[in-house]
Amino acid sequence: MDRPKITPKDFFLWLGAMVALYWSVVAFILLIFNYIDYAFPNALSYAPDPYEGGMPYEMASILVLVPVYIALSLFIRRAIAQDPTRKDVWVRRWAVILTLFVAGVTVAVDVITLLTSFFRGEELTTAFLLKVLVVLAVALVGFAYFAADLKGYWDRYRQRERFACVALGVLALVSVVAGFFIVGTPSDARLLRLDNQKISDLQSIQWQVVNYWQAKQTLPAALSDLSDPISGFIAPTDPQSGDAYGYKTTGELSFDLCAVFSKSGDAAGVSRAPAPVSYPAGSGADLSASSWSHGAGETCFERTIDPEKYPPLKK
Repeated sequence: MDRPKITPKDFFLWLGAMVALYWSVVAFILLIFNYIDYAFPNALSYAPDPYEGGMPYEMASILVLVPVYIALSLFIRRAIAQDPTRKDVWVRRWAVILTLFVAGVTVAVDVITLLTSFFRGEELTTAFLLKVLVVLAVALVGFAYFAADLKGYWDRYRQRERFACVALGVLALVSVVAGFFIVGTPSDARLLRLDNQKISDLQSIQWQVVNYWQAKQTLPAALSDLSDPISGFIAPTDPQSGDAYGYKTTGELSFDLCAVFSKSGDAAGVSRAPAPVSYPAGSGADLSASSWSHGAGETCFERTIDPEKYPPLKK
């Protein structure tokens, strides 16, 4: 019996469905990886704001492409029900068999990766094991679904296929919404970035105050005294409110820097490095020596200049 001829409609329907499937699967896996990295951070790696990385793109891809894949799959299934010869077009068989091949290879590579780490005596961390399980589960589910499709299971049980599509849509939605509970909402991330910027600004102001004292042996009376048209430094203002940061002298060598924060945090949570500041040679300036832990609301940081660490500049 002659094979049915493929039409442009068949080709682009299957092409669109496969692109949406593969793209959304990769986005789903990477999104879950981000959640795992956030929940089980590596102490040796830098952990930036997750919403500044690929998470927003992955969330958007899932929310758009999973419904596209479900719609195209149902449309293809309806076309096959109306014309059973569409089931035998080569593009369908290639798409299904290719997906089975990719899923099978993924399972094999996933297991090999796990065993290799085990035989090398490497520490099998919780994050690593969870990532292996996620890839394994996704690959096995994909293999089972398309193996059933190849055998005509979904054609015989249309209601079960609709249930599978609904379950896929719910899983996609849950995977995105879960991020708001695991890493916080995008608005929470924005507030964290603003807080981090405030810490960066205060660090910059702090060392300008130290430089000022080293040059003049007196603390500035106000932040406006730090303005320098030659270096171009102007004391930054609160990026959230636009107000000036709090500053007051509490002694000949001590001063307070204040800011209003949206959330609690500490120095480890600062995701942006402070603005570059020029320090006098031998000043011993070390940003890591300062504590920048803060609560929500107004917080003041007490600082005292040690003349032995930051001696006055020789004239």
